[in-house]
Amino acid sequence: MPNGVDIRSPRPLALITGASGGIGLELARCAASDGYDVVLTARSEASLEAAAGEIASRYRVSASVIAADLADPSAPERIVSGLDRPIDVLVNNAGFGAWGEFATTEPSELTDMIHVNITALTTLSRLVLPGMLARRSGGILNVASVAGFLSGPRFAVYYATKNYVVALSEALAEEVAGQQVTITALCPGPVATGFQRRAGSDASRMKKMAMMDAAPCAAAGWNGLRSGRRVVVPGATNKALLIVPRLLPRRLMTRLVARAQIPI
Repeated sequence: MPNGVDIRSPRPLALITGASGGIGLELARCAASDGYDVVLTARSEASLEAAAGEIASRYRVSASVIAADLADPSAPERIVSGLDRPIDVLVNNAGFGAWGEFATTEPSELTDMIHVNITALTTLSRLVLPGMLARRSGGILNVASVAGFLSGPRFAVYYATKNYVVALSEALAEEVAGQQVTITALCPGPVATGFQRRAGSDASRMKKMAMMDAAPCAAAGWNGLRSGRRVVVPGATNKALLIVPRLLPRRLMTRLVARAQIPI
C-alpha cells in the first residue's frame, strides 16, 4: 500500500472503488482536491499505484491502494476491515456491463456483474453507513447510469443492476434525511472510458452517441454529493433523454433502446 493512509491525519477519508481509471479516478481526484485522503481500490494494483502516486504528489494528501476484485463476495469486508480510520465518503463506482443476448451470455459473467454492480455496492454501503450516522457526518456516492431509468435489451442485466442502484440510493437518502448524511446517485449517459470496450458494445449503434468526458461527469457527481442532491444527471442531453420515458409507453421505450443496441 504505497503512500499509505496516515492514521494521524486530520483530513477526512474517501474510499473510491473502480478507481484505476475513468470516472473512478476522476472522482478520486475530486476528493483529493477537496482535501480528502483517499483509498483507491480496483483489480489492477499497478494502475492503482500509478494513480495513487499522481494524486498524492499533485494534491498533497495521503493516497493508498487496495487491490481487490469486487466479484468476490468477501472483498468488501476485507477492504473496510483493513482501514484504521472511519470512512467519511464512500464512492461506489466499480461496475461493468456485458452487451449481447441474455440467453447466450455466459452465466458466470452475469453473476460477476451482479456481485460487482449490486452486492459489493450494497455491502460496502451497509458497512460504512452506521458509522456515518453515529458521527452525523458523511456521504455515499453511488455511480449509476441513465440506464437506471430504462430497460435495456441486449444489456438486460446491466440496465437492471443500475435500476437497483438508483432505487436503493433514493430509498437510503430518504431513510437518512435530517441526519447530516448524504446519499447521491450519479447517473451519467455514455462516458468516454473503457466501459464500452469491456462490455463488448463497441459494435452497437450506441457507439455513435456523443460521449461525455469523465472529468466533468465526476465533477458533477462530486458537487452533487457535496450539495446534498439525491440524483445527479450530468449533461443537458442526458437530462433531455430522461424526459422521453415519461412521454412514451414503456414497451415502446424498451423497443427504442433495443434498436440503439443493434450491431452495426
